[in-house]
Amino acid sequence: MSRFEIDAKDAMGRVGSLELGGRTVTTPALMPVVNPHLHKPDLSEADIVITNSYIIYTGDSHDEAVKDGVRSVVGEGFDGVVVTDSGSYQMSVYGDDEVDVSNREILGFQRRIGTDIATPLDVPTPPDAARETAEGDVETTAERVREAVELYEGYGDAPALNAPVQGSTYDDLRERSAREAYTAGADVYPVGAVVPLMSDYRFGDLVDTVVAAKRGLGADAPVHLFGAGHPMVFALAVAVGCDLFDSAAYALYAEEGRYMTPEGTVQVDDLDELPCACSVCRGASGDKLGFEALAQHNLNVSFAEMRRVREAVRAGNLLELVETRCRAHPDLLDGLRRLGAHAETVERYDPASKSSFFYLGNPRRPEVVRHHQRLDRLELGDDTLVTAGRARGRDPLLLRPPFGPFPLELAETYPLNAETPEDPDDDAVDSALRGVERLVSLNPDATVTLEHPGWTHPRLDSLRDKGVRTEVYG
Repeated sequence: MSRFEIDAKDAMGRVGSLELGGRTVTTPALMPVVNPHLHKPDLSEADIVITNSYIIYTGDSHDEAVKDGVRSVVGEGFDGVVVTDSGSYQMSVYGDDEVDVSNREILGFQRRIGTDIATPLDVPTPPDAARETAEGDVETTAERVREAVELYEGYGDAPALNAPVQGSTYDDLRERSAREAYTAGADVYPVGAVVPLMSDYRFGDLVDTVVAAKRGLGADAPVHLFGAGHPMVFALAVAVGCDLFDSAAYALYAEEGRYMTPEGTVQVDDLDELPCACSVCRGASGDKLGFEALAQHNLNVSFAEMRRVREAVRAGNLLELVETRCRAHPDLLDGLRRLGAHAETVERYDPASKSSFFYLGNPRRPEVVRHHQRLDRLELGDDTLVTAGRARGRDPLLLRPPFGPFPLELAETYPLNAETPEDPDDDAVDSALRGVERLVSLNPDATVTLEHPGWTHPRLDSLRDKGVRTEVYG
């Protein structure tokens, strides 16, 4: 029913092709949320959209959708992929008593209206819920995914299937839920109930949640991050392996007069000039943007950021974009640091060779981790010089923060040909000195001398305690 091919990779992110029923979506992709009873945006740039089958099932558009298919109520002329949610969000907000539909009923309805990717009635568990509650919701969700797989096996016209991953903020439950969803044999794997994390700017917890889900999924699994509709989070989320994003934020923010940028959101009334060059903003002023125009701008800037992210993956500089975006807000910086805490996991996905490396202040890059891991490949003589300066006719090991020691012959190879600041920060120096420590521990019989430009880092004392001679070069 579906096919997912990966064309380019960087960090845990990838550019791929998701094929569904003769239609192809280039991922990572933005899915605008379309409410058939409210404003319908310009979808000319969208290859894929998402709408709510429960709203259609219970609303005025029910008969039209059954007769003419779900595309008839999404938007005039739209011929891309349509994903339908099941009503789980309404159930989480209003309670089970207010959502009068069963899992089998809503799955059957999604098939009848010709959706391309259907969603079972999973049970979203909010962050920080009691563990017992989260465990029960994971099991109920798994049962409903299995029921969906069994139900659709009997139909030749069955849609592809979402298998939501739940588990609240318990990493082990997220991993278990993902593994059970993947084993069930679905097509796309949405990480659910994360909107409260993003609303509260808990981007570090968001990174942990996605990485935990990825541990339970196969490398070929397309991952949908439910409710991630702000462009400032796209690069970070793609870097941890998300492929699909749904956005209702473009319209919700417009209702509040909020103007999206890749770095955040501002009140449009506070802008004397509009900084965006999209078709809505060129020649316009903030006080003249009504709801529909502002919603379209928000959608335009979201599409533009997704294009930027895809190009960054293809060029191999996604992590540079992540660092740029994450340094625009303190809470996003927490997400960047949490990404660094998962550097060993990211390294397993990250390509070993790229065109360039720009050091922007994050030493927990996969390239640096990989370099430290490979220090056991160096064979030291009895007396080894490591210098952060120039070789000057000698044959030392070079030291360039944030990397550890490396042979002179590798100085012009990736990633050691990195663009780095002339004056490295403390984190970069610490990373380089940790590399020296690892080299010393791997070669306990060697005598090592370290030349440096006058660093005052406390790790130098630790190296001296291990028998390393340190000298300041002039």
